[in-house]
Amino acid sequence: MKNKIDATVTFSFKGETYTPSMAIDLDALMREHGSLPRLHHILAMTNDIDTYSYLYEVMEQSPIRFVNAQGAVADFVDNEALDIEGFQQQWRQSRIIDMLQSIASRELSVDDLENHPELKNALLEAYHCGKSAG
Repeated sequence: MKNKIDATVTFSFKGETYTPSMAIDLDALMREHGSLPRLHHILAMTNDIDTYSYLYEVMEQSPIRFVNAQGAVADFVDNEALDIEGFQQQWRQSRIIDMLQSIASRELSVDDLENHPELKNALLEAYHCGKSAG
């Protein structure tokens, strides 16, 4: 399932209340950037807020609320707050497991690494060894 979430920030500037919001495809952002970029910046750009304005500076001081989480990201939302680091770490680990699963299926005819924890651990260890050696 895709990782999607709605983000909203509410703040006041010069006596006016603003509530910019947007739906975010987290998988697309992670693939494009390797991590989640500054979400206040994306919210501002999506809602036509100049990122070189005082309005934007005030917006940056307000917390983003996250709702309607779909996919694995739902496990990282608590009281409308997103554990960005936790999600990014899980997303990257999931991508590695998917890659290793593809290798295990193709080379060893193993269709589900979860049923072979020793093999999964060995492949993960080999992956990390190769990554640190390179």
